[in-house]
Amino acid sequence: MSPVTGIKTGHDHDHCIAEALGAAEALCGERGARLTDIRRRVLELVWQSHAPVGAYEILEALRADGRGAQPPTVYRALEFLIEQGLVHKIESRNAFIGCTHPAEMHSYQFLICRACGSVAELTDRAIASAIDAGARKQGFAATRSTVEIEGQCAACQKVA
Repeated sequence: MSPVTGIKTGHDHDHCIAEALGAAEALCGERGARLTDIRRRVLELVWQSHAPVGAYEILEALRADGRGAQPPTVYRALEFLIEQGLVHKIESRNAFIGCTHPAEMHSYQFLICRACGSVAELTDRAIASAIDAGARKQGFAATRSTVEIEGQCAACQKVA
């Protein structure tokens, strides 16, 4: 179970967390951006599960750590992490998930399981190209796109 979301995760996230934190430290160092203790801890909490986590869940976890965090602190940390490409916002859930490709600028799509709440990041350039081409045909200059696809993950399909 994830201590943040309470969702059974199916595997140990220690490797995911360590990899995400290592990438964040390296990228922030290269960019001259400060990965403060609170930003680092928020990123760690986001990576506790492959399910989106809400800002108030993060806030509760920070308070459980003994930090006197307030909502603006969490939102500022999340904003920084999004700006650095370390975290994505799942708009339909008003929640956040760690980016699996933080070193590269990319369009992203999310596969969201309605049964267990897990989210997989899909980085399919053909989808991104189709969106860009469709936008250009309409005379629209797209600056960002997020595609959220809801359905059922492989693990939940096996159970059903």
